[in-house]
Amino acid sequence: MENVILIVHLLLALGLIGVVLLQRSEGGGLGIGGGGGAMSQRAPLTALGKLTWILAVGFIITSITLTIIAAQNASGSSILDRLGTQEPATDAPAPAPGLDGIDPNALVPPPSADGGDADAPLVPRAD
Repeated sequence: MENVILIVHLLLALGLIGVVLLQRSEGGGLGIGGGGGAMSQRAPLTALGKLTWILAVGFIITSITLTIIAAQNASGSSILDRLGTQEPATDAPAPAPGLDGIDPNALVPPPSADGGDADAPLVPRAD
């Protein structure tokens, strides 16, 4: 159910973006564009304006619905419960020695050719 609402939500968002971009910028919402006239005068609502309102209301409703569903799915648990403070399951198989069955000694670099100490770490030099 959550996936269906999420898909509808995304379609409403894309539709809302498209409808807003199709409208003329002469609404005067920011004080730019448009013609003169009294400030209290409202332009008649066009078909694109009605569609914008419908898509916006649907977008808000799906947003609230997704928030409620997410809250119900998360009820009874906290993010602190998911941090891994619990003991690991005892029926899990023991990890293999080394890195996925690779011998850790095979990952050691070969000894230097100048006959230095084989156990000494390789230190980079600034030549």
